[in-house]
Amino acid sequence: MSLSIAKRPEFMSLSTATVTAINYPDATITRAERALCCSPFRVTLFAAMLEQSVSLLSIPGAGGLEKGYTSRLLTEAAAESYLLWLIKVGILRREVDGQGITDSFRLTPLGRKLIEKWQPQGDFFPKPTFWQRFFNTLQRWFSF
Repeated sequence: MSLSIAKRPEFMSLSTATVTAINYPDATITRAERALCCSPFRVTLFAAMLEQSVSLLSIPGAGGLEKGYTSRLLTEAAAESYLLWLIKVGILRREVDGQGITDSFRLTPLGRKLIEKWQPQGDFFPKPTFWQRFFNTLQRWFSF
């Protein structure tokens, strides 16, 4: 006995579908948290990404400091390098428009989960330990 098209799961309306949260492995969450804590970015940058995409050009230099996006002056190349690492660990994704990939970034579901956790605690991520910085650096070097 076959299901009619209307009763097959792939044809159910959104109102009947159930939405479940994505469960990430502990190692994935730990690596993502470590990458955020070791980055030169502040919670303010990612809070802005909760609302809309943020252009790469608004992050480096004095503009990034004034907006509270960074904790120190960054060149465009350094900012992009850190952002690409955050893409690799699953926190960010590149914004795409009708023409293709843009210079803007958005949070992934994992990134949203972590930022919503840290946003109420202030503008700074927890200070990483020496070993957290060491392991983050090793992972960045050996990931390419």
